Amino acid sequence: MTIRVLVADDQAVVRDGVVLLLTSAGDIEVVGEAGDGRRALQLATETRPDVALVDLRMPGLDGAQVTAGIVSAALGTKVLILTTYADDDAVLPALRAGAAGYLTKDATGEAVLAAVRDVAAGRTVLDPAVQARLVQLLVGEAAATPQAAPAAVEPAAAPTTGAAVPPEAEGLTRREVDVVRLVARGLNNRQVAREMVVSQATVKTHLNHVLSKLALEDRGALIAWAWRNGLATATDE
Repeated sequence: MTIRVLVADDQAVVRDGVVLLLTSAGDIEVVGEAGDGRRALQLATETRPDVALVDLRMPGLDGAQVTAGIVSAALGTKVLILTTYADDDAVLPALRAGAAGYLTKDATGEAVLAAVRDVAAGRTVLDPAVQARLVQLLVGEAAATPQAAPAAVEPAAAPTTGAAVPPEAEGLTRREVDVVRLVARGLNNRQVAREMVVSQATVKTHLNHVLSKLALEDRGALIAWAWRNGLATATDE
């Protein structure tokens, strides 16, 4: 099956290079090119591509705004951000807007093609640097939050035990939601087990169930999902 892709980047030389790369793949067809955000959103609405490959910094509308517009229009298009920027001000708005993937422009051509295919297949793709930054950010927020320390001292007050499962996590059990929130804070399995007062084997089982239910590939994809769905918070109030 051919993957239909829209390319949006205000730098013509970059846009041309990306188009050339994509058209070299036998299973990808470029259905549109845009040099600014408004044109990107217009073309996405008109062509309904499988994937929109979008730069973050563009005139008219930025990448996060284009992403939000595509998602809210329910076009069935997955947005893959391809940009120079990996700072918090760039990454977080794009993920919260609903981007399914985020790559920096130092990614190899093979990585870009693989990301397009993964996103088209419904998987989440995060550049390693972006994934690491998200974890650092969440760990930093948790460390700076006064309520975070007592949780380790009083583990019996499990993070969200007894709390209702939010609509975004429908299909997950309360304990699975607990795991999602703790993983999104940057905790490893041992730390999650300590917080929840369970074994590491139990945490691993919960995590595998969550990844299966949400059709996610790995921990990085789960962190991105948690950000998009409001479960990535430093505290679990």
